Amino acid sequence: MDAVSDHRSGCPINLTVEILGDKWSLLILRDMMFGNRRHFRDLLTHSQEGIASNILADRLKRLVEQGMLTKADDPTHKQKAIYSLTERSIELVPVFAQIGAWGSKWLPVSEELSIRAILLEQGGPKMWEQFMRELRRSHLGEHVYADPGEVPVWMQLKAAYEEVVARRGRSGA
Repeated sequence: MDAVSDHRSGCPINLTVEILGDKWSLLILRDMMFGNRRHFRDLLTHSQEGIASNILADRLKRLVEQGMLTKADDPTHKQKAIYSLTERSIELVPVFAQIGAWGSKWLPVSEELSIRAILLEQGGPKMWEQFMRELRRSHLGEHVYADPGEVPVWMQLKAAYEEVVARRGRSGA
């Protein structure tokens, strides 16, 4: 049986939807990319959308099977596993940036949860490439070095989010 007959079609959009088109897979990858959540418990307890533990376990297993994540024993704790993005997942950064930009433009998003999408859109491909290098370093262990004076993207995104949260807290909004 050839690869195409294992799927509905050989269309690249269809094949991508078969991997990422359920309700939770993109959100798990998002939380790993932008929230640096690498453990089951972190993904479960910090999910703003409230993923159930059985669904999370199933999606993590499927994402590992599909080559989107790897799973390894956590050297700091014998009973924990640590999940890492693969190159396949890291290369979704531009897709996430575009989805976030579209959602920020057309949907009733909150300011604090859309600020990172806005920054990624404004930063464009140069910022996306820098962020992918950072993810490769932390998830794949690649020895990729930042340009001198370059502020890590994750720090820029975190600072912008925290600024909006603090401002909204001060204004009572």
